[in-house]
Amino acid sequence: MKIRQRRIFRIGITILLLVAVYSSFSLLHLSGVIAEKIGYSGTLRSSHTKINNHNNEIRFKQIARNIENETNLREYPSFSVTATGYTAGVESTGKRPTDKSYGITYSGVKVKRDIYSTIAADLKIFPLGTILFIPGYGYGVVSDKGSAIKGHHIDLYYNTVSDVYEHWGKKTALVYLIKKGNGTLSESDLKILNEHQSMQVFRQQN
Repeated sequence: MKIRQRRIFRIGITILLLVAVYSSFSLLHLSGVIAEKIGYSGTLRSSHTKINNHNNEIRFKQIARNIENETNLREYPSFSVTATGYTAGVESTGKRPTDKSYGITYSGVKVKRDIYSTIAADLKIFPLGTILFIPGYGYGVVSDKGSAIKGHHIDLYYNTVSDVYEHWGKKTALVYLIKKGNGTLSESDLKILNEHQSMQVFRQQN
């Protein structure tokens, strides 16, 4: 009787061990699948963002071309400048997304890439609020400054570093002074410019 009980006990222990091993294997496999899916999803989101940024930049460049074709820019004073590109990130501003002032320009407005985008300039030459038209980029509203931005040097805002390198880089450009600023710029000023009825025509063309 005791021998039989021992055998049953051993069989029971063996079954429990097999169940435990199988459960552990299944759990590890499931964890791997979940991790793989999360990683794949993250890659998809990253790729999707890059594609959106690229498509938006292509659209803004087309809008800039349309404005240039339909506007007599010769009516405005022109300046030859060195034009570079910057982002809100640490590589350009030394700021990180966790910083309170991340993405905030010297004027107090948030960086923006739109028909009217935020740009940096030497405020002694182009005061805050100055509107320039930059062929191949569009309208730039002076909202920021920089220690390296001196003289006829402007810095154009882009959403990402890859956008800077792919769509601009560093150029000598002939820019047009549309309106000289009075030394101030607000979020409402920038919003009015981008939402003006005349600008919506160019949005609809793309």
